Amino acid sequence: MNAPLSAKQRNRNRALLVGIVVIFLGSALVAGLLRFSGWRPSAMKNHGELLQPPGDLREVQPALIDGGTYAWNPAERDWRILVAPPADCGEPCVALSRDLDIVWQLFGHRADKVHTLWLGTPPDGAVRNPSWRVLADTPALRAGLPRADDPAGVPVYVVDPNGFVILRYAPGFDPAHLREDVNRLLKLK
Repeated sequence: MNAPLSAKQRNRNRALLVGIVVIFLGSALVAGLLRFSGWRPSAMKNHGELLQPPGDLREVQPALIDGGTYAWNPAERDWRILVAPPADCGEPCVALSRDLDIVWQLFGHRADKVHTLWLGTPPDGAVRNPSWRVLADTPALRAGLPRADDPAGVPVYVVDPNGFVILRYAPGFDPAHLREDVNRLLKLK
């Protein structure tokens, strides 16, 4: 036969049950508070400025400097890093081209899915990689780039496979942040 529980054993079982409920509901409450307060883990945040609304370049047919046009081709799922320098950009643009080349190389086997688009004629000494496409600097193209004429320097943009400008990196950004954001986007299917 089952012996009745002592008062001490019964109180311990109740305390254990209450503890389990408090742990479960407490963790759900903390998670809900963090979620609705706007906090996100650092791995879920992008470093570039998310453009709302994104710039729309779908209707623009960028002309390549050496002839022809650059097609967006959304089916190929290529991402673009677009540089919009001023016409008289010298050493800062050469340094930026070096940084972008390193970023492109660090994509490894996914590097062929990233194109570097340079708006206008690159300065002498600019480092070019196989992904480079030099586009003619047209008003229609610049109109789709928010705050392209930044007096602080050269902004860099990320353009999705469809032709939407989704991220902007302010002049003087950390290239590692660009690499991290684009690498995360490359993993999307």
